Amino acid sequence: MSKQKPLNVGLVGYGFMGRTHSNAYKRVNDFFEVAHRPVLKAVCGRSDAGAKKFAETWGYESVETDWRKLVERKDIDAIDICTPNNTHAEIALAAAAAGKMILCEKPLSMNLKEGSAMADAVEKAGVRNTVWYNYRRVPAVTLAKSLIDEGKLGRIFHYRANFLQDWTISADLPQGGAGLWRLDAAAAGSGVTGDLLAHCIDTAIWLNGTIGTVCSMTETFVKERKHNLTGKVEPVGIDDACAFMCRFDNGSLGLFESTRYARGHKALYTFEVNGEKASLKWDLHDLHRLQYFDHRDDSALRGWRSIHVTDGEHPYMNRWWVPGLQIGYEHTFVHQVADFLADLAADRPTSPTFREALSTQAVCDAVLDSAEVGTWQTVIPV
Repeated sequence: MSKQKPLNVGLVGYGFMGRTHSNAYKRVNDFFEVAHRPVLKAVCGRSDAGAKKFAETWGYESVETDWRKLVERKDIDAIDICTPNNTHAEIALAAAAAGKMILCEKPLSMNLKEGSAMADAVEKAGVRNTVWYNYRRVPAVTLAKSLIDEGKLGRIFHYRANFLQDWTISADLPQGGAGLWRLDAAAAGSGVTGDLLAHCIDTAIWLNGTIGTVCSMTETFVKERKHNLTGKVEPVGIDDACAFMCRFDNGSLGLFESTRYARGHKALYTFEVNGEKASLKWDLHDLHRLQYFDHRDDSALRGWRSIHVTDGEHPYMNRWWVPGLQIGYEHTFVHQVADFLADLAADRPTSPTFREALSTQAVCDAVLDSAEVGTWQTVIPV
């Protein structure tokens, strides 16, 4: 597209998520016709050497080691927050005050109170904002959303999801520091609830509506770990595993499970939705396929069908390859950038906004509260 407007991006944090976002910024204009062109203007990290190496690898024009200086720069349009959870609010509040657009990694915040302040700030400042719940942008998941919204499943009875990993089983694994901050409650806020179940919850709310009440249990299997920052053995404050039941406001029942102690699973994220007319299910390990069962089919042919979501009529797929050739995880971030840029040109919000992401934060808070007190908890409406 000719005469594209530059969108100068300032990235805070250059770990795993910084790479996924940077790749998306670099690729989006190759495949999507949008009015803006992301410019990798600056990357910010605590290590000057690390930030410079990242900048050289990904093509960022400059480096900062203080995110406050990045936020203050006049040549930055958008701040992308890819830092540990306990820093999201401070950076976002400063960026909003400086009039910057904000793209924030999930979860939005450490808790609902903090997230509410963030949502209030971006709305008061009138700045564009979104949260990187990228699984919404898997074409098969987006197709599931369309089928549900069209009424193909009819009344929904059940929603179930899980997200299973196994990387923290060893008791010798330390907590804290740059690579293992997700095991440190001070940096992460929670364990699998905020890290993994937040994805499941966001997708569930997007597909099936508001969650009203929850009843949960959590467990921390390894009670103490050496802390990388202090060198001392300290108590572990995050949840290693979480399971909860819930009731959606549409009357359906939900069942969710997440753990980092499921040996043999690196990133098994699945969900299934059962309705009066049809059911569907999806598996991250086979992300380009949507499984679908329709009870209205002729009885002699009735059964689960596997939809290969690669045709041009499927969500996003007309921008990629020919039918039959699939895409992967990294493309979900390209899709989110493409949607953000299209929404920017059309002057409309990009979902999920900070305000929308509060619904997921509210459920996470209620889940943790329920596990602590051992009773059903009502999710605070947002």
